[in-house]
Amino acid sequence: MLKVLSDILLAIDAGDLSALVLLDMSAAFDTVDYTILLRRLKVSYRLGETVLHWFETYLHAMHGRRQCIRTGSSASSMSSIACGVPQGSVLGPILILLHTAELQLLLENHGLLPHLYADDTDLWFLSTVGVADA
Repeated sequence: MLKVLSDILLAIDAGDLSALVLLDMSAAFDTVDYTILLRRLKVSYRLGETVLHWFETYLHAMHGRRQCIRTGSSASSMSSIACGVPQGSVLGPILILLHTAELQLLLENHGLLPHLYADDTDLWFLSTVGVADA
């Protein structure tokens, strides 16, 4: 966040325009598709078979999880979870970053300056057009 603040302050000091969008994709942890993640780990990050097997074992342990919603003394029926990583886990934020890394490249290709951390994404745009020119 300090880099974001620093870049925006530098743009303001230079008389440039800047815009900041803060996104909190809280459902991101629930949308990690294991097949896509494992393929990305193999192809994009070129992880070896031993490491891939370790991740596959970890994700396979996640596959059988079940959940329900409780409010007061009422609860919904149990539902199986087909994808996602636990938000409070040690690996959760790392897996989200690995899963969404291509989002950063896409945003940069469109002139945005992203800063990603787990399910929080900060996007900012700096314009070299001075305020007086706008």
